[in-house]
Amino acid sequence: MQKHHKVYIAGHRGMVGSAIKRQLEAQGITNIISRTHAELDLCNQQAVNDFMAAEKPDYVVLAAAKVGGIHANNTYPADFIYENLMMQANVIHAAFKAGCQNLLFLGSSCIYPKMAAQPMTENSLLTGTLEATNEPYAIAKIAGIKLCESYNRQYGTNYRSVMPTNLYGENDNFHPENSHVIPAMMRRFHEAKLNGDKEVVVWGTGTPMREFLHVDDMAAASIHVMQLDDATYQANTEAMLSHINVGTGIDCTIRELAETMQSVVGFEGELVFDTTKPDGTPRKLMDVSRLKDLGWQASISLEQGLADTYQWFLQQLEGDLRL
Repeated sequence: MQKHHKVYIAGHRGMVGSAIKRQLEAQGITNIISRTHAELDLCNQQAVNDFMAAEKPDYVVLAAAKVGGIHANNTYPADFIYENLMMQANVIHAAFKAGCQNLLFLGSSCIYPKMAAQPMTENSLLTGTLEATNEPYAIAKIAGIKLCESYNRQYGTNYRSVMPTNLYGENDNFHPENSHVIPAMMRRFHEAKLNGDKEVVVWGTGTPMREFLHVDDMAAASIHVMQLDDATYQANTEAMLSHINVGTGIDCTIRELAETMQSVVGFEGELVFDTTKPDGTPRKLMDVSRLKDLGWQASISLEQGLADTYQWFLQQLEGDLRL
């Protein structure tokens, strides 16, 4: 990727898309184009075709997606599978028709079977039953991987896919009901601190293990994979198993996460675990040996990442922005 190349980032206002945009700009790659949802509906095939034909980007980063937690996935399964399938198919096909040879597709660790061996390797894809609560979303993400691989096989394009573990950081969703575990926990500890509460209750036993990756590390890994030369990339992947896991390769218990969060936020009350609530999957850890072999590994520790995220969260509150 050269500084004069035109890069289209779909989903530039999301957590990952915005981080990739910041890092590309820091590297001097400033010919970046983007459109808001109001300006370009990625589910509208003709609109996407017209946009790609007019702009003719050299690189496409497909970070746009309809995302949500368990409640949203359970409530709107048709929306999740339809909108993600349409966005992916429209962007990938329109990019190809416009002559774009380079595309990066961002997936999710939920593509792997519910009972996949830990840590989860790329080879575990399509080897078992998916987690029922987010199966429609996972199916769409798997289709995105296979779209990229199929265009590569048939047309010789250079479309690559990265599968992140649980992400957090700047521009995360801190909504009190719809957010994921880190932003939800951070907001709860912060509000408890402000209110002078004596305790914060965390669901479950605290024993399940999870892996968390700061979004700046995810952006760095994405750019690294996107810029790998063809020979290196192809030597470390397979034609129809070309996606790459992105994570830290290190997990922690929910208790350890809560204790670290308590320290970062400065909550001085008691940490209580409600063992009547479900724990969920005992462990979810990505095998990141493929990415390490390709020359990249995460550098932001959980404690540092949480501290940076908390400072960003406080800045948004000071600016009277909705979180």
